[in-house]
Amino acid sequence: MMRRLFSSLFARLSLALLLLLLTIGGGFLVIERWSTRQYHEELTQRLNAPIAMYVTDQAELISNGEINTAELERLAERAMIINPSVEVYLLAEDGRILGHGLPPDAVNVQYVDLAPIKALIEGTRKMPVRGLDPRNPARNKVFSAHPVSKDGRLEGYLYVILGGSKYDELADSIRSSYAGTVSVSAIVALAAATFLAGLLVFGLLTRRLTGLTDTVQGYTDSDFSAEQSAVLASLAVNSSKPGEQDEITRLVVAIQTMAMKISELIDGLKETDRLRRELISNVSHDLRTPLSSMLGYVDTLLIKNGELSGAQREHFLKTVRNHTRRLESLIGDLFELSRLEANTIALHAEVFPLAELLQDVSQEFELEASNRNITITIEPGLERLQVRADIALVERVLENLLRNALDWTPDGGRIRLSVSAREKHVAVSVADTGCGIPTDQLDSVFERYYTVNKATKSQSKAPGNITAAGLGHKNSTGLGLAIVKRILDLHACQITVTSEVNKGTCFEFELPAAASA
Repeated sequence: MMRRLFSSLFARLSLALLLLLLTIGGGFLVIERWSTRQYHEELTQRLNAPIAMYVTDQAELISNGEINTAELERLAERAMIINPSVEVYLLAEDGRILGHGLPPDAVNVQYVDLAPIKALIEGTRKMPVRGLDPRNPARNKVFSAHPVSKDGRLEGYLYVILGGSKYDELADSIRSSYAGTVSVSAIVALAAATFLAGLLVFGLLTRRLTGLTDTVQGYTDSDFSAEQSAVLASLAVNSSKPGEQDEITRLVVAIQTMAMKISELIDGLKETDRLRRELISNVSHDLRTPLSSMLGYVDTLLIKNGELSGAQREHFLKTVRNHTRRLESLIGDLFELSRLEANTIALHAEVFPLAELLQDVSQEFELEASNRNITITIEPGLERLQVRADIALVERVLENLLRNALDWTPDGGRIRLSVSAREKHVAVSVADTGCGIPTDQLDSVFERYYTVNKATKSQSKAPGNITAAGLGHKNSTGLGLAIVKRILDLHACQITVTSEVNKGTCFEFELPAAASA
């Protein structure tokens, strides 16, 4: 029960404040008592310092080595009548007590240390100077002292205690009186008022923290929902005035920012999981289709091998080879995309002429384009224009863009490649006269396996039947544009696409110019 009681921050702060006030109050009381005693003893010693001198001047206390006991007792009695707290002692040169005006059994020591006495007489020590009290050896008290001389020769010392036994009795009797307890009462009252004020301040502070804790707990219990994140956002706004932000407000803002990031991460994880499921579904479909066809042709070859003509056998084998190449291309693209997304590919930037690379890549597709009567042109530009990038990855980008253009450009169409100089970049564009992409689908063409409709090439000319990234075409894996996007992201470059249905599509990206890289 007690553990639960002191588990809250308010209780711990309150207990810490109470202990602090008790410590400070006790220390202040001790210091106050000590400083008061110091003040009173110094004042007493300064006011009564001449007493010993006056007593010594009144009579000859030592004559020819003999003590004038009667005169000493008379002077001591007179001094005690004037000031009952003083006690008079006559000391020898070595500190031995020669006489006093007290009852014989009242003195408990025979010697008094002369060092404080000499220090007071010579003025070498700052007041208050304390010496031994012969009646109470456990305590040192302030005193007055004066040398006793005869014809210039030191005979002893007159030693006067300024706070004797009468003083101790009076001090003990008034210690519990109003005058003695007023300082304690004042300290207790101040400590109590400070403690109550501290409780009020702690209550105000912990109330905000309690509200924040409840909100965060609600956010946690809601599985980090966007609604609770909005509640945290409103809490951050309402917890501070314009232009004022204390530590708690900054904590609220930090937690609210964290909550927003957590919500974004969770949404991203959900989207990643959705894409993963979609990827598995698409990959399973794309792998199953050619595998099923290959298996069918292989079974036919095994079962009817003797009945097939040479031409049929060759046709079956070529079909199996085509499906095998498609599987090889799909698996290669998947492997490459996974490496790009895992950031395991390091860039090897170098300076090279971009126009020459465009020429080399276009030659790879020249035969296929010629067979379909498609014209690939490279517009005249700055042939000596150079960029700084990874030449192998840029080549892959151009190959994928040209492959995509060929897949969706009808026979007899045109593909145009161009290079242009910008301020610090070199722009490359790949434009075709293909079926085009609807405007509302342009932002999605770089997603893996994004598809509007798995249309055939003959159907793709109708608006709304466009297949992004070439998905569904016999020559495409559906990952080409996704790979392009990831490669350009590694180069910190953007790619844009503009398109008009049934008129064509243009992809454009920029690479750092060699002079500015």
